[in-house]
Amino acid sequence: MRRIEEITQELELPEEAWQPYGRWIGKVDTSLVSPRSGPRGKIVLVTGITPTAFGVGKTVNSIGIGSGLRRIGVRAITCLRQPSLGPVFGIKGGGAGGGRSTVEPFVDANLGLTGDLDAVTNAHNLLAALVDNVLHHGNSLSINPQEIFWPRTLDMEDRALRDIEIGLGDKNGPPRRGSFIITPASEVTAILGLASDFHDLQARLGRILVAQDKQGRLVTASAIGAEGPMTALLRRALFPNLLQSSDGGPILVHGGPFGNLSYGTTTVTSTRLAQSLADVAVVEAGFATDLGAEKFVNLVSPFGGFSPSAAVLIASLPVLRSHRAATGEVGLAGGLENMEHHIRNLQHLGLDVCVALNRFPDDTAAEAAQVHAACHDLGAQSADSYAFGQGGAGCEDLAHRIQEMLTRGSTARPTYTMEMPVVEKMDRIVKEVYGGDGVDLLPEAQHQLEQPVWPEMAHVPVCMAKTALSISDNPKATGRPRGFRVTARRFIPAAGAGYLVALLGNIQTMPGLPSEPRSSQMELEADGSVRGLR
Repeated sequence: MRRIEEITQELELPEEAWQPYGRWIGKVDTSLVSPRSGPRGKIVLVTGITPTAFGVGKTVNSIGIGSGLRRIGVRAITCLRQPSLGPVFGIKGGGAGGGRSTVEPFVDANLGLTGDLDAVTNAHNLLAALVDNVLHHGNSLSINPQEIFWPRTLDMEDRALRDIEIGLGDKNGPPRRGSFIITPASEVTAILGLASDFHDLQARLGRILVAQDKQGRLVTASAIGAEGPMTALLRRALFPNLLQSSDGGPILVHGGPFGNLSYGTTTVTSTRLAQSLADVAVVEAGFATDLGAEKFVNLVSPFGGFSPSAAVLIASLPVLRSHRAATGEVGLAGGLENMEHHIRNLQHLGLDVCVALNRFPDDTAAEAAQVHAACHDLGAQSADSYAFGQGGAGCEDLAHRIQEMLTRGSTARPTYTMEMPVVEKMDRIVKEVYGGDGVDLLPEAQHQLEQPVWPEMAHVPVCMAKTALSISDNPKATGRPRGFRVTARRFIPAAGAGYLVALLGNIQTMPGLPSEPRSSQMELEADGSVRGLR
């Protein structure tokens, strides 16, 4: 590995603009980085086809693409969200790439990094504690204990905490139902990712809606006096983390929102920093185009004041084959339909597309040829990627295709306007992005939209929270489902982040561990390395 000083010197970061966290990691104070002269760097958005539970290889290839671009002479930085401990100890294991395309130092990247998600967890739970403290000490804000909708959070997969009873016993506050969500689903995580500076961060935290009072009026974090100490806890977390790839190139790892529960990409500050330091920012957006790409264009880009110039769609033959079970087809038929739908999604969003076929040793040449032919028929470029086995050297062909797309340039188009009613926005997403027939609201969701206390949530982006395992809201409907409708069961007003969350189907905001969690394979070795993480 290169010492962090070498990376900062290469990026021409002034000494006062970054702080070392050991030999290999740095935190960058974006307020002390001067904007680059000339145009900002272009954004390459990396997304994927509908994955299996083990993913499709987006992080491996995002790292490989950044390294590949550097190998052909393009100044590039890869931007990733921070791995959550939930999936790391759950079904996926390490979330910082694999093979010869990894974030380094790998163990630190996966196991807490510089403590950003710990700070988010603490800030979130401080607000929860302050709400209950108001109830305990006379309830000066007249909060209705049955209308508190701010949960607690934990960066772990623990289904037993989804629904809990709190305030039991004498002197513990009024008994009421409560819940935990996983930290990447916390609104504080979302706010950290969208805030541009400390002032914006504190203002957004103050706008968080935590409860209703006994007259039905909304109670904010500001009314409780929580935004100041929450901002203090997040003072370092707002700064992007600078690490490196296994090829020695710069990587920014910052923010942690899940793509199925939130907007699933790195922070606005990280993306802007990459644009100011490089010609190309390679930005991964979580899960497939129906989640990560849709939200990047419709939600993140408007807040960030930027737009992607090209898109890379990650596919692999094992994942393509996994989609055939639902269709009854043989070979790649179901998977190709899924891939074709995601290509059209990106094209509909206004972006040029290059499909990166994430190659495995047992891939057949005939099946790979099928994939490339399907891409060609839809007017999309394609290239094989050997990021896992060869690092940046295995992505040079792909890098040339991306450079060619950036030379032409494309401009992303949003799916809806902010002036549209909430249901119309959702309907647009379902019909134009998912390829479904529309959205149905369960009584609770319908009742929420009819409440007069929510007018400020009518003209903001909608963040659809749903399964990542299907284009629809049914995780078993793989391939390319048709003739379906999605069901919104309730809404969560994320007023501080500036959008409205719609919970679709049976999506859970606190995941559960699988029958054989990856944590059972992990152990600390005598030399300090962690076995079973990769």
